[in-house]
Amino acid sequence: MRVKFYATFRELMGTKEVEVHGVKTVRELIEYLAEHYSPEIRKQLLETERVAEGKPVDGMILVNGHNVLHLKGLDTELEEDDEVHIFPPAGGG
Repeated sequence: MRVKFYATFRELMGTKEVEVHGVKTVRELIEYLAEHYSPEIRKQLLETERVAEGKPVDGMILVNGHNVLHLKGLDTELEEDDEVHIFPPAGGG
């Protein structure tokens, strides 16, 4: 599957896009990215004070254009031909 990173996550990962194979869920994808690219991505997506029940990630993850918050969260299933977009949290007012 193709995984694209935006803003600070692009800098953190050192690339704007990677190909990943063999992961079955969004949770597995995050663990794969942390292990093979940067452990910091797990911390920034899953381990901040803004992560809570009903908001399993700090930022936004889209699978084929659909926010995982409206799917199965971290348990959203992934297929080899999916396209995943990972955005850091946005601020503003």
